[in-house]
This record gives sequence, C-alpha cells and structure tokens, in this order.
Amino acid sequence: MARKQPTIADVARRAGVSRASVSFALNDRPGIAEETKQRILAAAEELGWAPSRPARALSLGKAGAFGLVLAREPEDIGTDLFFPAFIAGVEVTLGERGDGLMVHVTTPDREQAVYERLAADRRVDGVFLTDLRHDDPRPVLIRRLGLPAVVVGQSEWGDGLPSVSLDDRPAYVEAVRRLAELGHRRIAHVEGPPEFRHAHRRRLAWEETLRDLGLPEGPVRPGGFTAEGGARATRELLTLAEPPTAIVYGNDLAATAGLSVAQELGVAVPERLSVVGYDDTPLTRYTHPPLSSARADARGWGEAAARALDRVLAGEEVAHVVLPPAEFVPRASMGPAPAPDDGPPRP
Repeated sequence: MARKQPTIADVARRAGVSRASVSFALNDRPGIAEETKQRILAAAEELGWAPSRPARALSLGKAGAFGLVLAREPEDIGTDLFFPAFIAGVEVTLGERGDGLMVHVTTPDREQAVYERLAADRRVDGVFLTDLRHDDPRPVLIRRLGLPAVVVGQSEWGDGLPSVSLDDRPAYVEAVRRLAELGHRRIAHVEGPPEFRHAHRRRLAWEETLRDLGLPEGPVRPGGFTAEGGARATRELLTLAEPPTAIVYGNDLAATAGLSVAQELGVAVPERLSVVGYDDTPLTRYTHPPLSSARADARGWGEAAARALDRVLAGEEVAHVVLPPAEFVPRASMGPAPAPDDGPPRP
C-alpha cells in the first residue's frame, strides 16, 4: 500500500497548533511567535511536508510565476537563440526566490484567449510582452484585464506600459557604414517579419543609413528570422541580374543560412560577398568564416525585464528602463568590395 502523503492537518497535530498557524509559519507571515514558528517548521520537516504551489499562491495572493506568451511557430522559437538567452535571464532572477516562468506558445488568433485565461485563473503575477507588432492589441488588452506587464522593446510601443529597451539601430548604422567604407555600393537587406516593430526598425536603420551615405537602396527580401527564410532570400539575391556585394540580415540564424547558400553557389565570403547578422549568438564564432554581427545582451535583457516586473508588482513607478545599445562586432565575413573588373558576385 502506498504511503499516505502528509497534509497540513498532520503538521498542525504534530506541532500542536491550528492549521492557520501552519499557513502563517510556512508563508513567513507576521502574527505568530518565533518559538511556535520553529516548532511548526520542524514538524513539517519531520513529516516531509511542503505546501503545494496552488495552495501557497492562494494564501499569499500571488502565483509565484511570470508569463511569456509567444505567438510564433514552435520550431522558430527553438532555433532562434534570442529566446533561450532571454528566458535564462528571467529565470536567473526568478530562481533566486523559487518562482518560475510560464511560457505559452500559441498563434496570433488565439493569443487574446491565452492572456484572458492567465488573468482569470491567476496563473501568473505578470507578463512580458515581446515581439510587439504594428497596431498591437495587447497593451490595451493587458490594461483591460488588469494584468501587470512589462514591454520588452521601445517605450512608444507599449501604450504607456513600463518597458525595457535595447537599441539595435546604432549597430545597424555602424554595419552599413563599415560596408560602405569597404567600398560596397550595393548592400541588400534580408528582413525579419515585417509585422514586428523591431524588424521594421532594423530595416529603417538600413534604409536611412544608405540614404545618408548617398548610396542607392539595395534589394530587400523577407527572411522571417528563420534559417529557411534566410536561405531562400540569399538564393534570390545572388541570382539577380545585379546581385549585391553585401547582405545585412535581420538575425544570425538567417545570416548563417545565407553563408551556407553562398558557399553552395560558389560565391566566396568575404572575397565576393560580405555578410552581417544580428544578435551575436555563440554560433557566430564557429561559422566559416566567422560571422560579423551585433552584440545584444539577451540574457541581461531578461534579467532587467524580470527586475522591472518585480518593481511593478511592488507598486513602484517604472517608466522606462534603457539598456546599453547593441554593439557592432566585425569579423571575417566582411571584406572589401570586389574590384570592378571582377564583376558582381555570381553563382
């Protein structure tokens, strides 16, 4: 016969107190003598009893978890190394006190229902809003639900909600300027999902820098922040009548796939084509050649977002947290533009 699990009533009997006193002691609430508290804790340890998370949440009025709802394809999340690093940063902060992060992967059409369920069931104490879109309905929805939230992105994207931002524009500007200094005049861009405001922001940085330098706007292809999209876009660009001599990608995953396609087509990098990614994931050091990228501290971003949400829950005024901007990191995937006699890169 299986051994019966101890209950709060068993602890109360062992310590000679009421069940309410056990709850006060285990949740470290005032109103109970220290000697009694220690006796209760000793009884709980002897019996091997600990309160369940739902019970503890009910007694404390909190769930002990933050929420992150991702409206992306599961395989895209698994391969985009930004999210594992961001989540690790959040977990570092929450793990110090035994709380956790609840991640929900869904689709845009079911996204509202997920937030409504989280709020109605009190499953989380607050949420992070990532991948902000143009005309994103979530800030208004979050306010209506009364769910504490922190926007991971620019302050103007959150309709007044607290935010934690990391500026990616300086790194993009520096990458394009460096390519221009190397003699490149036809610089293409493989963009992320255009509905994402951060992807659109990177495209604007590319466009505006080319315009400021007096260079023609190079071709643009969608990459969707995925390896498949990056490979497809690169193949299209390199088979144009006038292919680019440099490509700036929306993230490292698309850029790494682009490197592979260039090698497959016999287009040497960086002799015939320069390639730049974004995120500076660990993979960039091990591609051939090593990938130029922009270093954005995704883990530090997660830690800062978790601390900001903690402050929101504590009733503090949190306006906008600004992190150090992304830093351009040149590597061997960039080189001088091919000499005019060499012609454009051809597969």
